[in-house]
Amino acid sequence: MKYLKYVLYIVIVLILVFIGKGLISPTVSYESEVVVNKPAKEAWAVMQDESNLPKWIKGFKKSELISGTANTVGAVSKIYVEDQGQDMVMEETITAIKSNEHLAMTFTMDFMNMDYDISFKEKDGKTTITSKSSTIGNGIINKSMVSFMSGLMKTQEDENLNSLKKLIEENTKDYFPKAVIDTTSTSVE
Repeated sequence: MKYLKYVLYIVIVLILVFIGKGLISPTVSYESEVVVNKPAKEAWAVMQDESNLPKWIKGFKKSELISGTANTVGAVSKIYVEDQGQDMVMEETITAIKSNEHLAMTFTMDFMNMDYDISFKEKDGKTTITSKSSTIGNGIINKSMVSFMSGLMKTQEDENLNSLKKLIEENTKDYFPKAVIDTTSTSVE
């Protein structure tokens, strides 16, 4: 009986620590950065190409526009991802966008909400891509879970950006084809 009492005390302390961490630090923020050997215009085009999303965002399945105009401020989409064998749906809202430079979005889901910001800065033909994320759980239990998952979320974002870097640097698709002027035809007047 004495051991049972000690086990109960340990369980209570662990629960208090778990909940306390969520109360003390309910928001988790992290940043990731990569440098790619391509200009910002091409890096941006590769990132924005919807066919590339599953190649660099782990678990990405599809995106479905539900309101607004795609790739503009206010556009809202449902994002379908798979995480550890579970299908998840989140709502993405674009909050800021400046081509070749900056994209900010909010993601809303049952478990948590996230503000996500990705920027592109070019110097000497190389582009630094920086992402910043701020995540908060919805409800006290989820806040605590998110606060304990910060390392996992940062690691996942590092992996995603490294996959994006590889995709950009291996890109062979011409996103900016030049118009060809037909000089063989003549006009008769």
